[in-house]
Formats: sequence, structure tokens, C-alpha cells
Amino acid sequence: MAVYLFIKRLLDIVFSCLGLILLSPLFIVLAILIKRGSKGPVFYRGERIGLYGRPFKIFKFRTMVMNAEEIGPSSTSGSDPRVTKVGEKLRKFKIDELPQLINVFLGQMSLVGPRPEVKKFVDMYTEEEKAILTVRPGITDWSSLKFPNEDEILKVHSDEYPDADEAYAVYIRPDKLRLQLEYVRNYNLLTDLKIILKTFTVVLKK
Repeated sequence: MAVYLFIKRLLDIVFSCLGLILLSPLFIVLAILIKRGSKGPVFYRGERIGLYGRPFKIFKFRTMVMNAEEIGPSSTSGSDPRVTKVGEKLRKFKIDELPQLINVFLGQMSLVGPRPEVKKFVDMYTEEEKAILTVRPGITDWSSLKFPNEDEILKVHSDEYPDADEAYAVYIRPDKLRLQLEYVRNYNLLTDLKIILKTFTVVLKK
């Protein structure tokens, strides 16, 4: 296991560096579009809970209006009025997630691992589910592949659950936790490679 974790971290550093270098021209263009589209910073820096329950600030391209978390739930449906026009496109193709390569380089995240949650939902973990916190959170995992369009699922159930957090807790969170626990119990380099390849396939289909 120690060898696997060393190789995994080494690959995280190498590929996050390469990704940030190669994507830097795209990042500059997106930064300009985001600033022109609405007032506020280029990056969203919401708090997430990482390895061993340590909080960290995630990097995402901002897709919502300023102070969105203060005027609505942490979950976002496809009809959420807080989402900007530019942000709508970024979210559709998951481009807003790319800056998390910075978190990977800093060691707060990995390329593959359970998606990091907000404290509100981590506080609900059972003793069994706390095992998720023993693995470095990632940009993609099995649950990301099953729910590539979380906001659309929440939108479908918006009449039943106007609060997107409630819809998330009912229709997405249970399966997400099951898949994350499955990863924690069986993760290895081959599994990580499968998840990365499937993630590219999902993005390209979009």
C-alpha cells in the first residue's frame, strides 16, 4: 500500500503540473470571460473537507454570482438563478473543475478519489462512512461518472424539493456514498486508470 500511495502521489504531481502548464492559455481566456460576464473573482474558493477531516479551500472557476452560498443552498440545480451565463457553459462541460489541478499539486486532492464534500454533509457521516476521509479526495471517482449532471437531476426534482440540498440528500447522496465506500475498499492503480479513462470518455461525449 505504501508503494501504491507513493506512486499515486508522484503521478498526481507530474500530471497536475503538466495539466496546469498545457491548460494555462485556456485558463487565461476563461478568466477574461468570467470577469466580463459578472462581477467577482475568477475562482470560487469554497471550503471542503479533505483527508482525515482537514478542511481546505477548493479551486473552481466561478460559475455563480458573488456570495452565492450566502443566498442559497450548497447544492445547485440546473435551474438555479445564481448560475451565470458563462458559468452555465463551464458547468455543462465540467470545465469549472479544471483548476482543482492546483489542489492536486498542493496535495489537498488527488486526480482520483472520493469527491470532497462540504462540512454540512460530512457531519452526517456514519462511523462506516467516515472511512471515506481516510483517502485523499479527488477530481473524479465512480460517483462522478454515475452522476455527471447532478444539477440536471436536482432540477427534475425541484418541484418536490425546492431546496436543492434536500433533493441531493435524497436522490444523489446515498448512491454517491455507496460508490465512494466501494472505492475506498478496493482502490489501486488499475482502478484509478479505469476511472480516468472513463472520465475522459464521458467528457468527450458531452
